[in-house]
Amino acid sequence: MSSATATARSETRSTGRLSSWLSRFDSPVTTYYLLVCVTAALVVFGLIMVLSASSIVSIGNNSSAYAIFLKQAAFALVGLVALVVASRLSVPTWKKLALPVLLSGMVLQLLVLTPLGYEVKGNQNWLKLGPITVQPSEVIKLGLVLSGGLILSAKRKSLHSFSHVLVPYLVPLAAFSIGAVILGHDLGTVMILGAIVAGVLFAAGIPLRWFGFAGAPFIAMAVAFVVTSPNRLGRFDVWLGRDTNEFGAARQPIHGRYALADGGWFGLGLGASREKWGLLSEPHNDFIFAIIGEELGLPGTLAVLLLFAGLALACYRLVTRTDDFFVRIATAGIMTWIVVQALINIGAVINLLPVIGVPLPLVSSGGSSLITTMLALGILMSFARSEPGCAAALSARPSALRRSLAVIPSVAARSRRTGR
Repeated sequence: MSSATATARSETRSTGRLSSWLSRFDSPVTTYYLLVCVTAALVVFGLIMVLSASSIVSIGNNSSAYAIFLKQAAFALVGLVALVVASRLSVPTWKKLALPVLLSGMVLQLLVLTPLGYEVKGNQNWLKLGPITVQPSEVIKLGLVLSGGLILSAKRKSLHSFSHVLVPYLVPLAAFSIGAVILGHDLGTVMILGAIVAGVLFAAGIPLRWFGFAGAPFIAMAVAFVVTSPNRLGRFDVWLGRDTNEFGAARQPIHGRYALADGGWFGLGLGASREKWGLLSEPHNDFIFAIIGEELGLPGTLAVLLLFAGLALACYRLVTRTDDFFVRIATAGIMTWIVVQALINIGAVINLLPVIGVPLPLVSSGGSSLITTMLALGILMSFARSEPGCAAALSARPSALRRSLAVIPSVAARSRRTGR
């Protein structure tokens, strides 16, 4: 055999192995398992970083060093239950729940404006129900995604008409929902809600020129929000470099960048952050990405970005592989929600954007955000299970528990034969 023939055969075998390996990604269960793995990685990573970033804050509040972490772990368990239940519900069930979820969010958001609501850092966006605090705008995010999928899929053949796009999704549902949040002065959440609506409309195939008509009032409202608030104008001054007072409004973004600079290429080590010792405010919440960079360096921050990229890839696969228009629109809405919120949070930490005050999804401390985001990812898993062949493939594979239990009888029989 000539060397050229041997080389050709070797290349053919290598190409065949590569093709075989790549073909695994065309499996009907790929999207489902990608969602499961990315979600698990982000939640576990978030718990580890919350424990590291919050210990000093917890001690400063005269509590155990584990107080904030244990609270976040409890929220993660509730979110896990919500995720598992959501992943088992069928697509028709989510269509039935779409409007009730949105209407529930609206009612809860209006209650924020009553004595049941309370203000946090200038935002009246929290509801206190006994020992439980809830952020109703998180429910509205989910409601806008599901109701947008339901309404626009029902009007699929009429979406060439602007009036059918406008009513009833944009007006009154989206307008009323966003307006209720505006009354609580939470600009960060309003921006996320606007991005969700834009993502839903884009996935539905709305002509791009119509986004100008719908977006102009939203942009005007956001500008009015900024210019009428000295606090928000101050944040823009910090972002533009006009205010560099380390002991004033610029303290948080400056120390966030100090944390990233201290971390350098490979970080100071898990738990070794200096900025969390009272220098950087909200180290376990809005600025947890800075602590990640300080303790884990560039690899840690890149890992977070890659995980969110993996989540976006899973959503993209689901959008392109489904034949259900409702699933396509709702998936795009959830992807927009999580990815845009992550970009706004990270952008504020690295000074690409002004500080707006939104948490890093699945990573930052906060119960309402964590539970609702895990619920949304459970919905995506439900959609992934509806892919052709996915449910059958999952049911054909025995679970890890079943495989473990199946081994026990054979181990016992072998022990009896050997006399051990």
